[in-house]
Amino acid sequence: MTVQTLSTTAPVLAMTDGFVLGGPGRVLRAEGLAVLALTVYGFHAIGGSWRWFAALFLTPDLSMLGYLAGRRVGAIAYNSAHSYLGPALLGAAGLALSAPLPTQLALIWAAHIGFDRALGYGLKYPTAFGHTHLGPAGRDKS
Repeated sequence: MTVQTLSTTAPVLAMTDGFVLGGPGRVLRAEGLAVLALTVYGFHAIGGSWRWFAALFLTPDLSMLGYLAGRRVGAIAYNSAHSYLGPALLGAAGLALSAPLPTQLALIWAAHIGFDRALGYGLKYPTAFGHTHLGPAGRDKS
């Protein structure tokens, strides 16, 4: 993290090393919480099974098994399962086909991503598991 001083009294945090710092990071975490809340509400509104929601909620974290093949493969696998693109495409397909199952799965998937983002777990860099676009996470947090 780099601190740039604009004046002698007010140090300003700058985005460095690909991490979002300060207020923008808090906004991104709040967005994750909003996604979690909206997807849970949407899941309720379409009458999804809460047993299935609970059973599948952590499924995207199986992508962490990619780290067994190394940091680069792990980051790619994790980011593939923790990007909103996948649930957006699945949900759009479910809605277009009037198929409730893909829609419900997409909502569970997006809820998981929102939950992770709200906790500060972002997309991973290949340098270390705890290096995320939202800043250091887990053991790498200083």
